Amino acid sequence: MSFWELAFIAVGLSMDALAVSVCKGLAAERVSFRSCVASGMYFGLFQALMPLTGYLLGQGFSDEITAVDHWIAFLLLTVIGLKMLYDARSPHPAHNSSFSPQIMLPLAVATSIDALAIGVGFAFLQVSILHALLIIGIVTFALSALGVWLGGMAGIRFRSRAELLGGAILIVMGLKILTEHLRNL
Repeated sequence: MSFWELAFIAVGLSMDALAVSVCKGLAAERVSFRSCVASGMYFGLFQALMPLTGYLLGQGFSDEITAVDHWIAFLLLTVIGLKMLYDARSPHPAHNSSFSPQIMLPLAVATSIDALAIGVGFAFLQVSILHALLIIGIVTFALSALGVWLGGMAGIRFRSRAELLGGAILIVMGLKILTEHLRNL
């Protein structure tokens, strides 16, 4: 598989992480270089680790993984999205602007589950896995860091609705993942 084919796959895989990163930037009181790097690291690392996991699991477990991956992503994104909607409606909303592991790990896992299936595909195609992981991780890191920064710039104008918008986006992403998988049954 060529560099450009892998780069195209990496951009496609990183779109969910980019959307969540923009939401994180919208919700943040202040966006710093550190928060951009944190988002890039969480999402880039998980987008690179999931294909590796899928690659290692290979064909033997591919049916079991694809049978539940959409449900896991749907549940994680929906629960996080509902919490953001609840926080946005509370009298003193606690903006979910934290980049702590308790917040970022579920988001990173939820947005990278589709990369697990890509990794299984890489095993069948005999792709150079290290090369693929580096490209996916770097592209996702860059787009996620950029997303936080862009969300922070927009958040200055739209701070009061950031949590509501972010929660709705996460729920829609979870529903999209679930309906795509159910439609393919």
